[in-house]
Amino acid sequence: MYDFLLPDMGATAPILLVALIGVVLVVVDSFSNDSASIPWLSGAVLVAAITIELARVGVTDSAFMGHVMSGGFASFVNVVILLGALGSVILSVPYLSRTGHNFGEVHALILIATAGMMVLANAGSLITLFVGLETMSICLYVLTGLVRDNERANESALKYFLLGAFSTGFFLYGIALLYGATGTMMLSDMPAALVETGRTGFFAGGVALLLIGFFFKVSAVPFHMWTPDVYQGAPTTLAGFMSTASKTAAFAALILVLGRILPLDDVGLDTRHVLAIVAAITMVVGNVLALAQRNIKRMLAYSSIAHAGYILTGLAAGALGYAGALYYLLAYTVMNIGAFGVMSVLEWDGKQGAEQTIDSLAGIGSRKPLLGVAMGVFMFALSGFPPLAGFFGKYFVFAAAVDAGLTWLALIGVLASVVSAYYYLRVLVAFWMKKPEDAHVSVQSAAFDVPLFSKVVLVACVAALIALGIVPGFITEAAGAFFVTPEATALLP
Repeated sequence: MYDFLLPDMGATAPILLVALIGVVLVVVDSFSNDSASIPWLSGAVLVAAITIELARVGVTDSAFMGHVMSGGFASFVNVVILLGALGSVILSVPYLSRTGHNFGEVHALILIATAGMMVLANAGSLITLFVGLETMSICLYVLTGLVRDNERANESALKYFLLGAFSTGFFLYGIALLYGATGTMMLSDMPAALVETGRTGFFAGGVALLLIGFFFKVSAVPFHMWTPDVYQGAPTTLAGFMSTASKTAAFAALILVLGRILPLDDVGLDTRHVLAIVAAITMVVGNVLALAQRNIKRMLAYSSIAHAGYILTGLAAGALGYAGALYYLLAYTVMNIGAFGVMSVLEWDGKQGAEQTIDSLAGIGSRKPLLGVAMGVFMFALSGFPPLAGFFGKYFVFAAAVDAGLTWLALIGVLASVVSAYYYLRVLVAFWMKKPEDAHVSVQSAAFDVPLFSKVVLVACVAALIALGIVPGFITEAAGAFFVTPEATALLP
């Protein structure tokens, strides 16, 4: 076993590197409290990890006796997670400095959470699924309650922790039933083991409980109730991190589970239609409730719920929709990092945007054209306007649903997207079509200086959405290469 230790460490180098530097930052912070070098170290290691993963996208492998995937699918997902983390780190430095909470441990927690997300997204066994899930979740609970003197932040963190612990219970019971039914923790070995044991009832029950845990992490209805409160109470840039990187990790892990051990129609659990029904309800509920929101962060939270439904539509289509779902996750990460980035700069209420309404920012587009134009691109992309990446993300998952015989689900998705245009465009109406004199008095007197690095991130997100929209096929073809055939259910050889 030890002969493979060094090669396995090399195969998982980005995960180990991010986790190691996360621990190093804790030590650095203990000797030099809130050192200015900490964000630079954090950003540097994320860039290094992205570079390594990009170099390995074309090579599929596994490490630690199959418990962790590397290269190929795993590298693609890791790049998306790391990009979300990098954007959040860059945007968080000026934001947290302005609010007086740029603590060194914040960046350490972001790195350790990112390492957990990568483990979750690269899991080859139930053990690594759980380790990655809990590492990610515990860090996010702490980050949510970062502003300890704010009651809403404390309430959000407590609610997130309690409901997260509840969902973890379902996840653990599901793992126990799956192991009891198959006698193995390895995802790839479960189908053959199930044939030998014949314990299909236990197996179906385990998968059902596992899906509940996943639905909570991706904010699918009816397990979405934590999302609006957590996003509203958490620091804005960290809410962007939670809405993108953690969602990408959870969906990637769900794809791994679906690809390795499902479908289970022959064991009493019609997963395809379960996913389709949950996707339909999630799209409808997320978009309808977003219509009633006056607070921007709550609106973006319900928007996040709706987008989870769109991605689940691709997963309900089976292997036909996996490549489209991966493209959607990349586009969604860019869109949401950008949207939360703009709101972090425009935050004026001193309460993490918890009391900041859409109308309070009337006329801000004419005062801050860069922020106004960028927000326009992000809102159009989220609503699915061509030729931006958001449009093609929805097209790929809806087309896969139609090809899989789920035309009704694609139709619901299209109608839900039409509804979403109202609340996204409402933001642009406030930004560009209302007079600056109609804005909140605090907004009228605020300078809203845009730091250089924040400008770089926002411009990069705008450029990426346009570029991904111009050449969408390049990404989907690369993502589709991870799957052996369109009908295949196994992700790796």
